[in-house]
Amino acid sequence: MIACAEAWRDSGEVLASPMGTVPGIGARLAKRTFSPGLLLTDGEALLVGLDGTPEGWLPYRQHLAMVTGGRRHVMMGVSQVDRFGNQNISCIGDWAQPTRQLLGVRGAPVNTLNNPTSYWVPRHSTRVFVEKVDMVCGVGYDNAAAAGPSATRYHRIPRVVSDLGVFDFETPDHSMRLASLHPGVTADQVREATGFALTASADVPFTREPSPAELRLIREVIDPDGLRDREVRA
Repeated sequence: MIACAEAWRDSGEVLASPMGTVPGIGARLAKRTFSPGLLLTDGEALLVGLDGTPEGWLPYRQHLAMVTGGRRHVMMGVSQVDRFGNQNISCIGDWAQPTRQLLGVRGAPVNTLNNPTSYWVPRHSTRVFVEKVDMVCGVGYDNAAAAGPSATRYHRIPRVVSDLGVFDFETPDHSMRLASLHPGVTADQVREATGFALTASADVPFTREPSPAELRLIREVIDPDGLRDREVRA
């Protein structure tokens, strides 16, 4: 939750669009602590406060304006993600005859080309972190660069968070880098669970642990029913 929350640190007044339980907890934690200007919605049409009380209407036109102007930060899930941050949520195998049909492309291209998009992976494995995705849904750094300035203007993948660590693309070629290890996880564990060579320094830091105040907020206020345990066991 902390690593997901940190994706919205110092974001200012942007729309948080977390998709999934843990990203949702992270966004609400960020707003309650170090990013009070963050805008949260009910997932449909209303801006809401910390307790879920409606604070304002977010008409579709205004929502699209925020999306296309880079004033939204999405955290999506992935079925596959590769070394340059290309995301697949559509199908496994060849597009003409896939072995698995998934969600479909959905809004992934628009998200990635128009506003910052991070990713949450609850189970890090070589099936998810692959050399090359079977189909590009969310656009990675290599494909954005190939498409030119219109694709790179707002394109940014701040981080990928998994149950093993935090990853970014702060490398010369924008390939994935191991930014931090979650406490108790080793770099070798991450490499074994990743289907491509990761950039990593010799002394990768650990992801920061939650403060007592943050733990209380998560356990007692934001997620008292422990829904987070359905995605990642403590």
